[in-house]
Amino acid sequence: MFLEPHFKGQRSGWIEVICGSMFSGKTEELIRRLKRSRIANQVVEIYKPMIDTRYDEVKVVSHDSNFIHSTPVAKASDILKVGENVNVVGIDEAQFFDEELPDVCQELALRGVRVILSGLDMDYLGKPFGPMPALLSMAEYITKLHAICSHCGNLATHSYRLIPNESKVLLGETESYEARCRTCYAMGNILDFRKRETTAPEGEQTKLDL
Repeated sequence: MFLEPHFKGQRSGWIEVICGSMFSGKTEELIRRLKRSRIANQVVEIYKPMIDTRYDEVKVVSHDSNFIHSTPVAKASDILKVGENVNVVGIDEAQFFDEELPDVCQELALRGVRVILSGLDMDYLGKPFGPMPALLSMAEYITKLHAICSHCGNLATHSYRLIPNESKVLLGETESYEARCRTCYAMGNILDFRKRETTAPEGEQTKLDL
């Protein structure tokens, strides 16, 4: 379990990243840390991307239905409008933000703010997702969580898309995604590729992304 560091003397800011696949408990852990900060009488502000309206337009909600109120924003730079008295800034679904998010987090940390982010480290193709690689490289603290593979029960690291949609950003839950381990994720891609090969029009080339 993550325990908050304690610094004596000068106020210090830093960046924490909570990452992993879908259904790994990232938002649950974010909410836990933010609630602990409030118990410690710290001033907390929470943000999420405006496009994420799966559970609620304003609240940050975990898959276990725990929630905390947040401010939806259209772009990362809007987070810099946070008040000067704020001690902790929480950011959910960091992968959906624009590429300015790492610079925004860096500036907040230099102001002495503790910045806690949660987000998918990989997209459904298994590739680094949005600003997450930069955030992971600059963070002082990284927590990688794992879901359970829905096929074999091993630790899951990948988000496997169940529906035929090639859009990088596709909001969805269990009807659209499964958590899978590396092996089951790759096997699913191979089966999908073979299915596309048998149903593709003659002469059409298909490509497998692993």
